[in-house]
Amino acid sequence: MKNETGKSKYKLNFELVPDGCWGSNLRNVLRPAAWNAVRKAVLARAGGKCEICGAGGRLEAHERWEYDEARGIQKLVGIEALCRKCHETKHIGLAQLRGRGEAAEDWFMKVNGCSYAEMRSALGEANEEQRRRNTVPQWTLDIGYLKEFFQK
Repeated sequence: MKNETGKSKYKLNFELVPDGCWGSNLRNVLRPAAWNAVRKAVLARAGGKCEICGAGGRLEAHERWEYDEARGIQKLVGIEALCRKCHETKHIGLAQLRGRGEAAEDWFMKVNGCSYAEMRSALGEANEEQRRRNTVPQWTLDIGYLKEFFQK
């Protein structure tokens, strides 16, 4: 759900990856040493706290992507440090496949302070977005964002 400025009204959002982009992640694109350098920099920047809910503990690096449907470009726009629950919720489709969809939905509602109906509406919008993006025949990967990690 977006507000009048086009930004999401929620801190935690569902991010359904188009089917043609499954596996297009940095762990599969970068050499392990490069991915570890990026991941460590992101986790250090977060100071031990999830960048969405503020939880401490073990964090995971989550890639944020934008999709230019007209040009078929999957563009990396950020990497954030997330706790397992926020990361699992972002990837609700994978959580559902693993039998953890309900837990992810509950976490979405808790973090965002929203109702079940609002969560279902947000999930419906994410599903519609994915359905539309699945009509793009082929995606090109743009990882230019990573320049900031390697230009020192």
